[in-house]
Formats: sequence, C-alpha cells, structure tokens
Amino acid sequence: MLISKLEVRTAQGVLLNLPLDSVFGGLYVTEIEGLDPVKATLVSSSFAQLDGAQYHSSRRDPRSLKIKLGMEPDFTKDNFQDLRNRMYGFFMPKTQVSLRFYVVTGPSVLDNYYVDILARVEEFVSPLFVQDPTIEISTLCFDPDFINPVPVVVSGSSTSDLTETALIYGGTVETGLVFTLKPARSVSAFTVYHRPPDGTLRMMDFSNALIAGDLLKISTSVGSKFVTRSRAGFDTSLLYGLSPQSDWLELQPGTNNLRIYAEGAAIPYTIEYKTKLGGL
Repeated sequence: MLISKLEVRTAQGVLLNLPLDSVFGGLYVTEIEGLDPVKATLVSSSFAQLDGAQYHSSRRDPRSLKIKLGMEPDFTKDNFQDLRNRMYGFFMPKTQVSLRFYVVTGPSVLDNYYVDILARVEEFVSPLFVQDPTIEISTLCFDPDFINPVPVVVSGSSTSDLTETALIYGGTVETGLVFTLKPARSVSAFTVYHRPPDGTLRMMDFSNALIAGDLLKISTSVGSKFVTRSRAGFDTSLLYGLSPQSDWLELQPGTNNLRIYAEGAAIPYTIEYKTKLGGL
C-alpha cells in the first residue's frame, strides 16, 4: 500500500494539493506521523484475592496527526516566507481542515481509493533562522477513523423463513448503516437480525403500520441515529416504532449475516454504509 497524495481543504473550501512523491508549488511532504491505529484506553476492575482484573469497556483516543513539509521556493516568484504565509492560510492553529489521503494498493485504477478525516490544527512550527527551513504541523482528529466517503449500497429482499444473507464488510472499524425499506404492500412489523463474525445475535424490531409507497429509513450511525417515514412528500419521525430493546446495528469487520424477517411477500430493501479504517 502506498499513499500517493494528500489533499487539504479548509472550511471555506480552499484546496491544497500535496503529492508525496514530488515538489508541488515549492512544497513537498517529508513525513506524516499518526497513521497507525490509535491507542485504546481499557477500563477494568481488580478484586481481592483474584488474579488479574475484570475487563469492562474500552475506547480509542483521538488521533494525533503530524505533517512535516520541506520547502523549495522558486526564488524568481517566491521565497521561504511566501511559502510560510501561504501555509498559514491552511494550517493556522485552532482552525479545522479536512484531510484526504489517496491510497494506491495495486496497478489497476480499481485498486485505488481515498479516505477522509477531519482535523483541528494544534500547532504550526517553522523556524525562521535556520539553514534548511521546514514546516511542522500538528493536528488532532477527535474522530480517529479514516472514512471512505463513497457509500456502499447493498440490495436485498425480506424473507419469511430463516434464510440469511452474507454481507462482507471490508473496513477495520465497525460502522453504522442506513436501512431503507420501500414496501409495495402494507406491512405492520419486521425484524432485522444481525449475526456479526463473533456469532452473537442482535435484533432490531420495528412495529408501525406502513403502506404501499411509503419510504422508511433507519440510520444507526453514531451521532446520526434516526427513524423516518416519507409519505406523500412529508417526513415523519417513527422513532417510537423501534422497540426499546432493539440494538442499533453496526457492521463488524468481516462477514456479517443479515436476515430481514417480515411475514408475507418479499419486500425490497437497501443497506448503505461507509467503510471506516482504523489506520492506514
């Protein structure tokens, strides 16, 4: 795997291209730190007279990304200070930038992809009185995952038996999904069964009257969970139609077995998700 280019986009939409194999606009990338999986904080309890500890939960810390740039100005048009001033417009501390990494995994164009991550600039260091000036930028990514913004859409139909459908998720971090159901007949209830690679069974029960032509969307993404029904051009929240005991399903790395159970004739559905990577 090779990272071929880094794109930086400001909140105002201004774009900076930084190829990793050449000088562009007097700048070139010498090093990027923080692309590995971030450290996890593990919570546990110890008990008297028992060896070890009891695991409770874990969470991953924010990602610290550091970008180091070399400078080769064309002195007929600019100098070192001109390049610094230009970078101030992209990496002024406290501002937010969107970083896009272009990844090459093989000779074919189909082997290439890109991932995005939001970063907040923490520090900009570029000493003035040195023989070989450089720029070091330190950022903090509060959401540590690299996200492929191109959604993956999988289609299927509900079943009234025990038939499961295998969905292979290629990410390395769990991801939420948007489940869309557009019935061509009336339906009062359905259940989404999810069996991730670890074999545990998770369920999402929905119970509310839907008629032909309705469009039901259930999002399980962290920070954007909702249940809405579109009917005759109007959107209505049907969060109450989801059982309180339901799981907000997330796809796990590997093979996820899904079964959408509904009595009667099959109903088409789609599942849309974005691939998340814990490291590059």
